[in-house]
Amino acid sequence: MNKEELKKITVNLLDAFLHAGKLAKEIASRGVKITIKADNTPVTDGDLKVDQLLSEKIKNLTPDIPIISEETVNLNKDNQYKNFWLIDPIDGTKDYISKKDEYTLNAALIINGQPLIGIIYAPSKNRLFYSYGKGDAYEFTDNKTIKLNCSKKTQKGKVFALYNSSKLPPEIENIYKENRVSDWSKMSSSLKFCIIAAGEADIYAAKARAYEWDIAAGHAIIEHSGGLITTISRKKIIYGKKDYRNPAILVKRSENLAK
Repeated sequence: MNKEELKKITVNLLDAFLHAGKLAKEIASRGVKITIKADNTPVTDGDLKVDQLLSEKIKNLTPDIPIISEETVNLNKDNQYKNFWLIDPIDGTKDYISKKDEYTLNAALIINGQPLIGIIYAPSKNRLFYSYGKGDAYEFTDNKTIKLNCSKKTQKGKVFALYNSSKLPPEIENIYKENRVSDWSKMSSSLKFCIIAAGEADIYAAKARAYEWDIAAGHAIIEHSGGLITTISRKKIIYGKKDYRNPAILVKRSENLAK
């Protein structure tokens, strides 16, 4: 699949994301209906409706590529695909239920183990991020398209980190010390990747947790905007693992975070 084909698929998905995000906000405003899944995590009617809308659009665009979604995947069945879509219809479901504004809609196209398309939409922040190849990562907001290049927007000489838990695990705290982190802030969804791609934060690290659909779209956006994403041991992240589990990850705006 060449870059023009990837661009066409991506651009044709953006309206579906905007529509799904609008619907997600409407459902949240009137109050979501919650079901507890087999893994004891919540799913809402918003998650399911977004999943349906995005899946239908993706099937129309790429009928021969299978879709793996958080809301329909069978975790007892190993992934057998090399090329597939990963969908996380609402990342940050607990925040979504609580009417907070950091939840995101996510999709990524995986080809031969790597994410070639990434789309993340934060409806309550009116920020849509997407990418389809190195040098082609963008944010669409307020009817303007901005190219993402990881250029620093935080204070020069200081390093700003993001984290996803109420308390930093010791190994993550050590990584932040090694990278001379000056300050950090909690962020609970894939918006973290986009904030780093936009240069509004410098680094994010996490223990092995969650699943491939939680990070794949963000991986594409970070990498295509010029940032770095690897395992904590600096190895390449491969998608299509049988159990979909993520390794511990490290995301950096650049090698020199203070500039």
